[in-house]
Amino acid sequence: MCHQGIERVQMFDREANTLYSNDGILLIGLISDTHIGVPSETLPPQVKDALSSVDLILHAGDIWIPSVLDELESIAPVMAAWGDDDMEADIGDDCRMMKGHSLLLEGVTLWLTHIKPLYTLINPKGEVFSPGPNPEDPPDVVVFGHTHSAAIEHYKDVLLVSPGSATFPNYISKLGTVALLTISSGEVEARIVQLE
Repeated sequence: MCHQGIERVQMFDREANTLYSNDGILLIGLISDTHIGVPSETLPPQVKDALSSVDLILHAGDIWIPSVLDELESIAPVMAAWGDDDMEADIGDDCRMMKGHSLLLEGVTLWLTHIKPLYTLINPKGEVFSPGPNPEDPPDVVVFGHTHSAAIEHYKDVLLVSPGSATFPNYISKLGTVALLTISSGEVEARIVQLE
């Protein structure tokens, strides 16, 4: 199941977590905290509509069951971070999921994690945990979840994006948000999409 539909992009190096597009522009769908617990429950159609033209989908955790990733992978390749509510007994050994991903996307370094790193871990000054190969190098972008609140912020030269929750915003069961990240010529732009 891992990374079906990758032909939409020019090259994806799974070993190096590197993605290049055909035209130099990547559109990445960001989603988090879907909290879908039974296979008979599916993502709202508004999620699929909002993400229909993306090249890659990054899920920032609290998925609960792998059918959510399967649904998303019908749109575009998916990578996901383990959330604090994701259980191995439910998800198993799904190759799309890691505690954190460090990706190189069109020359932009992106960290995908469930819980937002402390600012000192994003721009480190010493020995720290980092999902990247070199903890001395801060990322260009951090995508995180856990808060159930959408947010876009900047810290020093790092863009931090929480897509919020598509299905459980602010811990209320209703339609929420996703986010879109555009990478073009090393420039990154993020926007929150309210699902309606």
